[in-house]
Amino acid sequence: MQDINKTIVVGRVTRDIDDKAYIVTKSGTARLNISVAVNRSVKQGDQWVDNVSYFDVTIWGKTAENMRKFLSKGSRVCIDGHLQQDRWEKDGHKQSKVYIVADSLQLLDGKKDGVQQGSPAQQGFNPADGFEEDIPF
Repeated sequence: MQDINKTIVVGRVTRDIDDKAYIVTKSGTARLNISVAVNRSVKQGDQWVDNVSYFDVTIWGKTAENMRKFLSKGSRVCIDGHLQQDRWEKDGHKQSKVYIVADSLQLLDGKKDGVQQGSPAQQGFNPADGFEEDIPF
């Protein structure tokens, strides 16, 4: 069996996009680094409390170029991607970092600057709209 490295997270962008978050590499490829907060409710005793996790996400290429315009602090996103681990040594100590590399990203919020975001279902699309009569089966 082949190994699987797949992750999907839905959360909110933790900070606005600035010049440190978005760069174009020497080879001309765009890279956007964001952080996403994901809430998970857990029961502690008789109460439910939110447990927040923060995930660093790297977005590459055209997706990075396009998302730069639409993402801001608080934007709700769905990220489909894979985990990647970077390793290095600093002052004789081994270091590592695991982050998400986005294979695709979907905006889940409503309108921003007059542009509708999200999937057709989230935009209020109803497949029955436009049919003048009932389907005959």
